Amino acid sequence: MADSGSGAPEPIISIKGLRKVYKSGFEALKSIDLDIRPGEILALLGPNGAGKTTLINIVCGIVNPTGGEVLIEGRNWQVHYRAVRALIGLVPQELATDLFETVWHTVSFSRGLFGKPASPAHIEKVLRDLSLWDKRNSKIQTLSGGMKRRVLIAKALSHEPTILFLDEPTAGVDVELRKDMWASIRRLQQAGVTIILTTHYIEEAEEMADRIGVITKGELIVVEQKAELMRKLGKKQLTLQLTQRLGAIPPALAGQRLELSQDGSELTFTYDTKAERTGITALMQTLSAEGIRFSDLRTTQSSLEDIFVDLVKHA
Repeated sequence: MADSGSGAPEPIISIKGLRKVYKSGFEALKSIDLDIRPGEILALLGPNGAGKTTLINIVCGIVNPTGGEVLIEGRNWQVHYRAVRALIGLVPQELATDLFETVWHTVSFSRGLFGKPASPAHIEKVLRDLSLWDKRNSKIQTLSGGMKRRVLIAKALSHEPTILFLDEPTAGVDVELRKDMWASIRRLQQAGVTIILTTHYIEEAEEMADRIGVITKGELIVVEQKAELMRKLGKKQLTLQLTQRLGAIPPALAGQRLELSQDGSELTFTYDTKAERTGITALMQTLSAEGIRFSDLRTTQSSLEDIFVDLVKHA
């Protein structure tokens, strides 16, 4: 399901009817439609095996699709391979890089692979932005896992791409370093880079993304602005602390979206945040008429994680 609002800029990546079926018959992607806007951060969420990495690898020209089309800045991959590939930087999940080379050499070499002239100034900027400058003369094998992952990002940025794919960029990275990397990614976006990341850290998507796509079983089941997704699919709950325990929900309240706690001390009412009427006023009136009193109340709203789990469960 592509999300293309009226008046939106031309997509930097346009994916139409993308399918991937492996020789075994396994259908990894089922007719994916997706437009990615210039300068946005799009997070792709999904369980393991959902098709996230397959989708990225096809868009990056690493895996051939079974069907469908991918346009980068309006150009077809197959026809304009070299020009299109130069626009893209990819940070893979695997820490695959030459362990015996220095940080400076491996990042500079990556730039040369794209036919770009040497630019020590650009390499220095990339390394400084990723807090790798002090490690420029260190061999990759001496670095921590988090630093190695930063080197992968530096390699992906070495040729000055306008689109950056990050496949699980902070997997195995501690919380402190993860937040540093989030800051680096934001700076890239501010510099005009379009960023697509896959992640299984829901808080990462909640923190970073402008839009969120949920993919499961090879299908893109939703793509939406983060705030809009939470408004549309989020639920609010009102929990009332009762002054007297109830043995059961009274008949007068039957049919309401109510749950009674196991010990009978709390009533929880679930209501729709986007509905014209929440039903809270009517609920309070019925409670009063039934003589049910409460001493305290609290409201909670579903998190992105709740929404994600619910979407995947019902897909």
